[in-house]
Amino acid sequence: MAIRNTFAGNPLDRAGDLRNDPEWLEAQEANPEAQAMILWEGRPLVEETPEGPRLAWVSLEHARDMVRDRDLFLGLWKQAPVFAVEFEGSLDPAEGPVRGLGAFHEMRAAAALLPAADAAMAGAAKSLFDWRRRHGFCAACGTMTNTAAGGWKRRCPACATEHFPRVDPVVIMLPVFEGGDEPRCLLGRQAAWPQGRMSALAGFLEPGESIEEACAREVEEEAGLTVVDVRYHSSQPWPFPSQLMIGLIARVSDDQARPDQTELEAVAWLTRAEARAVLAGAHPTIHAPLPFAIAHSLIQAWAEG
Repeated sequence: MAIRNTFAGNPLDRAGDLRNDPEWLEAQEANPEAQAMILWEGRPLVEETPEGPRLAWVSLEHARDMVRDRDLFLGLWKQAPVFAVEFEGSLDPAEGPVRGLGAFHEMRAAAALLPAADAAMAGAAKSLFDWRRRHGFCAACGTMTNTAAGGWKRRCPACATEHFPRVDPVVIMLPVFEGGDEPRCLLGRQAAWPQGRMSALAGFLEPGESIEEACAREVEEEAGLTVVDVRYHSSQPWPFPSQLMIGLIARVSDDQARPDQTELEAVAWLTRAEARAVLAGAHPTIHAPLPFAIAHSLIQAWAEG
């Protein structure tokens, strides 16, 4: 991929067809080379090494000795099976069962520490565990569902409905106005963000809506601007809990932006030089999105022309 955002680039072979075979999956679970990463309430266990922070791995057998009935199959790494297990509850397992193996980090903090492949694997595991917590009962009849396909499916024993992990598509766009003396991009600010933080605009796709239509609607709703052209930039899996961020550059018809005071409390137009200053941390009032967020990539791509 020409552009690979954080949480993308998972190196595992997901074995999407094979994991539906219970006998094959049992063989992977019994494989002495099976490894498991460890999470606690969505936080991955990270160890310090001479090469820097990385995911902490243990044998699947060891992981299941610590956590029962809380594992999922992630895929194959060079034909060796890879799993994840998750602790639940308020007590930090790093002070108990996994003492000495590393420390648990909130996923956003982990994304800033881990190698790209590790962050991608951990993000996928977090999304799957979050989905399992939220979808324990059948949406068709209300019966408690059973795990299948190594955690990638839930099956209702009463009505046989099969449920699959959700991915919620979100458009995230950088509005750009090319009129006037020089091009400018628009950043917006939500009231709940840290002081000075501004970012690209974003919103969920609605049923029956194309990506381009969602982009135009969100820009009009949040900033009162009319989109005249949409260009795709890249996408990003976003495991909070399980979104797909669709990154866009949106050309708008004018620069009369008006924050709606519901989603956005303020907006700011930036020239390319000003956008570069924001990314470098040199702007006097505006702070950039976090470096691992796709919004940062969108601003950087536009600022560098």
